[in-house]
Amino acid sequence: MITPIRLLPAALAALLPLAANAGATGVCGDPATPIHQVQGEGAASPLLGREVTVEGVMTLDARHPGGFKGFYLQQPDALTDGNPRTSEALFVYTDHSRGHPGDQVRVTGEVKEYHGLTELVAVQSMSVCGKRPMPAATDVSLPWSRSPESLENMRVRLTDPLVIVDTYNLGRYGELTLAPGDPVMPTEYMAPGPEALNRYQSSPQQQITLDDGQGEREPRPVRWLQQVDSLRAGDTVSRLNGVLDFRFEQWRLQPAKAPVFTTTNPRPAPPPSRPDNHLRVLSMNLHNYFNGDGRGGGFPTSRGAQTPEALARQSRRLINAIQAASPDILAVTELENDGYGNNSAIADLARHLGPAWRFVATPGADGNDEIRTALLYRSDRVRATGPGHRLTVGPFAGKGRPPLLQTFTPVGGNTGIQVVAAHLKSKSCRNAKGNNQARGDGQGCFATRRVAEAEAIISALADSKDSGKVAGTVLAGDFNSYAMEAPMQLLAEAGFTSLVHKYHPCGPDNCPHYSYRFRGHRGTLDYILASESLVSRVGRALTWNINADEPRVLDYRGKADISGPWRASDHNPVIVDLDLSQSR
Repeated sequence: MITPIRLLPAALAALLPLAANAGATGVCGDPATPIHQVQGEGAASPLLGREVTVEGVMTLDARHPGGFKGFYLQQPDALTDGNPRTSEALFVYTDHSRGHPGDQVRVTGEVKEYHGLTELVAVQSMSVCGKRPMPAATDVSLPWSRSPESLENMRVRLTDPLVIVDTYNLGRYGELTLAPGDPVMPTEYMAPGPEALNRYQSSPQQQITLDDGQGEREPRPVRWLQQVDSLRAGDTVSRLNGVLDFRFEQWRLQPAKAPVFTTTNPRPAPPPSRPDNHLRVLSMNLHNYFNGDGRGGGFPTSRGAQTPEALARQSRRLINAIQAASPDILAVTELENDGYGNNSAIADLARHLGPAWRFVATPGADGNDEIRTALLYRSDRVRATGPGHRLTVGPFAGKGRPPLLQTFTPVGGNTGIQVVAAHLKSKSCRNAKGNNQARGDGQGCFATRRVAEAEAIISALADSKDSGKVAGTVLAGDFNSYAMEAPMQLLAEAGFTSLVHKYHPCGPDNCPHYSYRFRGHRGTLDYILASESLVSRVGRALTWNINADEPRVLDYRGKADISGPWRASDHNPVIVDLDLSQSR
C-alpha cells in the first residue's frame, strides 16, 4: 500500500481535528458526489485524479495496527442508483482515527486506482455526521453471476458454504482461497490441450480469498489457524459476511466477524496394516531432506532445513510417517545428494528408521543435482538381490536425477520385484527455453524433457527383461506429471499401470486419492506404477493424505512443533501392497 499522507502536523492535529470546510466541501448533509458516480461502470473510475466530496456509512474500519490504513465507505441504501453495474462503496486511505463502523462520514479527497482498487487518497477534509443504519449486504454466490467490480468495497454475504481449496499463503499473508467445490487439476482427468488449459485458467472466476484484514506479512498468531484444531484444504467455511475487496489481483472478503469453519476433511487414520504375506512399497517425497554436515553443523542448507532445530522437526515427522505406514521398501525423492558416508543424509535417515534399515548405494552415478532418488529397505523383511544401478543415459547422462533400479526379494522367498525410483523434471518454468517452454496445453514447462525421461526409462526396462525370479517391475516416485499428461500416457502404453488410479479413478469433481495441491487444484504427481504381471498381485493401493492438505505454515521450516506425521512433506505418500507369496 502507498505511504499515508499526513493530514496535519501531529501536535496541531491533536488540537484541530479535521472538520468540514463549509466553503469548499460543505457540511454534513450538503450535496456530495454519489459514490456510484466515482466508481462508474468500468474497471477504473471516470473521475480518476479529481478531488471529490463523498458522504456515506463507514462499514468496516481497517485502521488498526497492521491493517490497511483506511476504512470502507458505502452509500446509504436510500441513495443508491439501482444500477447493478456500479459499485456503491469506496476505500478511504487515511490514518485519521475519527469515526467508527455505523457512522455517517463526509470525506474530501483525490480519486485514485491503486492496483485496481478504487479509493480516496490525500484526504483534505473528514467529518463524522452521526450514526446511520448499516447498508444492507448484497447476497452473492460463486461462480460470480455478475462482475465483482460492480460490488467492489461493498458489504456482501456469501449465500452458500465454500470449500478451502488453497492454504499456501495462510502463514505469509493470512489468506485462504475458497471455492464452491474442490476442483481437480484438468490434466488429471482429460487430455492436455487448449480446453484443459482454459479450465485451469478460468478457476479464479470461481474463487474468492478469505483475508484476515491485515496488511502485514507473517501475521502471528495466524488468525484462521486458531479457529479449528486442524484447518485443512477440503474443509468448509460458512457465514461469510464482510466487504468485497480487491488487492494483489484477487477478489477478497474482508470479514466483519469470523466465519464458521467445519472440519469436512479430517486428518486420516494410519493406513491399514499389510497382510503378513504381502510386501509393502511406499513412495515418498521428502521435501528436501538435507542434514547439514551430518554432525550438527552446516546450516542453513541450500534447499532444506535452515537450522538444526528445523531438521529435528523434519526428521521427527518423516520418521513418524514412515514408521506408521510400515513399508518394507521405501522409494524416496528430494533427498540430499551427498554420498553414502556415515554423515550423509541417506545414512542419517536409515539410522532414524531403525537398525533393520539398509539403503542401496550407487557411488559416482548419482548425477549432478543437489537432490537424488534413493531406495531403502527393511533387511529383516526383504533382501537386495544383486547390485543397484542408475540409469545414466539419454536425458540422465551426467546430469539431472538418474533413476535408481534395484531388485528385492522377500526374506525366505524366491520371487522378487524390480523397483525403479524416479523423479522427473519439475514443471517450474525457471530456465525453460525452446521446446521446454509452456506449450499452452496445461502441462507446464519442461513437458518435452519429461517425455524424454519417460522414454529413457521405458527403453532401459525393455532392454533388461524381467528374469523368471522377478514377478515384475514397480516404478515409484515423483513424476511431476498429472495422470493424463504425456509422460504418464507413454508409461501406460508401455504396460505400466498407475495402481492408485486403477482402484481410485479421478474425475472433474471427484478425486479421492491425490498427492499434491497446486493453486486450488488437487491432482497426482507421485505414483507407484506396476508392470502388467504385477497388477493381479496388488492387495491395496492408496495415497495417505497427511501432507498436501495441511497448511504450509505448519511444515518443518516454521516454528510449529506438532506431533505426528502431519505436514512431514508437501506431497502425500503413496502405498501399495503386493502379494509375492505365490507364483502366477
